[in-house]
Amino acid sequence: MHRFFLTAHFMSEHWGTVVSRKLKRNISLIYGLSFFQCFMLIVPVIVPFFASKGLSLAEIFYVQAVFATTIVLLEAPSGYFADIFGRRNALMVGSVLHGLGYLVLNFANDIWGLMVFEIVLGIAASLLSGADLALLYDTRKALEGEKGSEHSKAISHLSFTKNAAEALGALLGGTLTIYSFDLLIQVQSVAAWLCLLFASFVYEPLYQQADAATHRIKIIEILRHLFMQDPLLRKIVIAIPIYSLATFNVAWLIQPYWEERGMSLAMFGVLWCAQGFTTAITTRIGFGIERRLGAAMTLGLIGILPVVGHLGMAIAPGKAGIVIALLLFAGGGLNQVILVNALNRRVPSEFRATANSCTSLLFRLLFILTGPVIGCVAQLQGLEMALTVIGASYIAVFAMVMMPLIQTVKSIQRRVAA
Repeated sequence: MHRFFLTAHFMSEHWGTVVSRKLKRNISLIYGLSFFQCFMLIVPVIVPFFASKGLSLAEIFYVQAVFATTIVLLEAPSGYFADIFGRRNALMVGSVLHGLGYLVLNFANDIWGLMVFEIVLGIAASLLSGADLALLYDTRKALEGEKGSEHSKAISHLSFTKNAAEALGALLGGTLTIYSFDLLIQVQSVAAWLCLLFASFVYEPLYQQADAATHRIKIIEILRHLFMQDPLLRKIVIAIPIYSLATFNVAWLIQPYWEERGMSLAMFGVLWCAQGFTTAITTRIGFGIERRLGAAMTLGLIGILPVVGHLGMAIAPGKAGIVIALLLFAGGGLNQVILVNALNRRVPSEFRATANSCTSLLFRLLFILTGPVIGCVAQLQGLEMALTVIGASYIAVFAMVMMPLIQTVKSIQRRVAA
């Protein structure tokens, strides 16, 4: 009997060691998957590429609206799928569709083929977004417990990995464009399938998983938690998608903006790389900025950078506007770590993927409403007018969204101090 208990104890310790090893490996796997998901060679030249297929700038925004609509329809259900059936399964299915999407792009020669590409990629993105962050957060929680600093570092490193991948992909993509768009798409297609390789080795950590039969999560309960129970959480959920949009709309204007200022396609990769590393570096130092400036001033910085960036691009002559645009991507990096971490620290593990998907859904919905309008303004009135409209709108956003969030944070700080 004594030998039996010793054997059982040994097996228990051995199993604990195996699980711990798998959880530690998880972190590298998630970073690797996220890297190749964001290793998009085509991004720095995507507007000229779409133009080579016969699309106008307004039509490019319409195609992107189709992508956003796909995500709007599937974002919350995909997060729900990840919470019910597991984050690993969501990552596996999403990775397969991610590879298929770029395979389709090899045969897309008109607006309809590009729409099919965007729809497949939209389904993949809806499954991958939220699930990777939730899995990383739960892996860290299983390894470290409730240490908030470790969770913050995990989000910071994940954001850095994604932005560094986009920056490095931009350099390679700009180089391949010198030879041909066809070669660029072929290399992109191979890189896209590497997501599946990383996803297949991911280990699902234990968390309070929603049981579809007996403990089904109600979407209405999640929405109540996000928007009604905590005023601070509600304001964070609203701010994340609005300030994410600040760098997304300009991403579709900045390539024709570079063309107007005489930049070659080969330089597009270098410029996009600079933007990506600006965001990546900001994600790494974001929490240090928050500690130095304080939460309220950091939020103020997130709120003011879109105003300065867009209006600066519209007004500044020559290549000065290209440099000023980097402020937008610095603000995007702060948003990715400060606000996203604030959200994830305030939601339970059992619906963390759904909560992250909800913010992504709101972001895409906002793009559906604003993207085609911005595209038409740019097409009819010029890039400077479109940038001015966006910059002016963020002045109103600062007053209506960011200031109430800052006031709530200050109120909480005063109560804690008292």
